[in-house]
Amino acid sequence: MSQDLKEAALEYHAKPRPGKISVEISKPTATARDLALAYSPGVAEPVREIAKDPESAYKYTAKGNLVAVISDGTAILGLGNLGPLASKPVMEGKGVLFKRFAGVDVFDIEVNSESPQAFIETVERIADTFGGINLEDIKAPECFEIERALIEKCNVPIFHDDQHGTAIVTAAGMINALELQGKKIEDAKVVCLGAGAAAIACMKLLISCGVNPANIFMLDRKGVIHSGREDLNQYKAMFANDTDKRTLDEAMDGADVFLGLSGPDLLSGDQLAKMAPNPVVFACSNPDPEIDPALAHSVRDDLIMATGRSDYPNQVNNVLGFPFIFRGALDVRASCINEEMKVAAVTAIRELAKEPVPKEICEAYGADSFEFGKDYIIPKPMDVRLLEVVPAAVARAAVDSGVARNEYPAHYPLKSMDDII
Repeated sequence: MSQDLKEAALEYHAKPRPGKISVEISKPTATARDLALAYSPGVAEPVREIAKDPESAYKYTAKGNLVAVISDGTAILGLGNLGPLASKPVMEGKGVLFKRFAGVDVFDIEVNSESPQAFIETVERIADTFGGINLEDIKAPECFEIERALIEKCNVPIFHDDQHGTAIVTAAGMINALELQGKKIEDAKVVCLGAGAAAIACMKLLISCGVNPANIFMLDRKGVIHSGREDLNQYKAMFANDTDKRTLDEAMDGADVFLGLSGPDLLSGDQLAKMAPNPVVFACSNPDPEIDPALAHSVRDDLIMATGRSDYPNQVNNVLGFPFIFRGALDVRASCINEEMKVAAVTAIRELAKEPVPKEICEAYGADSFEFGKDYIIPKPMDVRLLEVVPAAVARAAVDSGVARNEYPAHYPLKSMDDII
């Protein structure tokens, strides 16, 4: 990051008032009667109703449009374990994205916990305050156990975005790229460099979308995760392949897909050259990808490439998913975000990329046009049509799979933020 950008970022967060989010009042407070309704004595009436029927909290409070973004600060972006307080700017930023793109209100909560169990107990005790919980920047493998336990203990959607948000957007782009390259997803040989939370979630969702598990070669710091290794935790062991391949160099030979969720400059030009014709390369390490796009294109002019960066085509950006997934889940009061809802989000995002792109969206990116193809495999984050298609798909999947407590909303699909109730 340049010095100018660093200084601008600090000034942005500090002025004119510190932070990026605030709480707003949603009801009149101009008169004594307004205050009597807002607090004492009027507030006693919804209290009594909620005591009789806890579900009426969705009617009389902000619970139904309120998400907690919660972290312990053990895996902040690419910065590592810097503690819960240091994660607060990121959690506030997540709140900005929820509100900006899907009208979802957020409280950010940073938990100073001495153990995963303490974190679980803290979140469990406050879960009823919210309509949903977005877990963020929690290191693996603890994040898997934390999410699993909270799903069991809480009656609102629990969603670890570093896992599932990444997986949903990645899968949407990957399926489109394979289609453009003339490859069948069930036949594609996939190399995944990285075995953390995002990588494992991506592979699990890609399997749900049609990838053959036998065709997945996942690598951690020790090399290929294979059936002969005895040092694997239960999450990596799910992807232990019965293979004699041991290195990235060997795994890349004839591969159709490379997915990098690891670190910068870990894929060489020589390794890329070994891939099958018309390869798909997702180099998603941020801010520096596993291979520089200029190098990749100089080695292979037949590839489709995506990164996590906004200054290259095909940015894999979680904001395409999580605000709209929660919007749909909240609006049907889903008890969880299940596999059917995730796959529905994948389908909605990837199909939107095939639609003609309105002029105003192109202008927002300084482009004359965007058209489905090698440099446009997933929608742009500023595409307002995401609000229309993704919540509707997620809500429908929740209803159809039996986890919704409300019917499919009559005001769906959403055309604008004004449609949000």
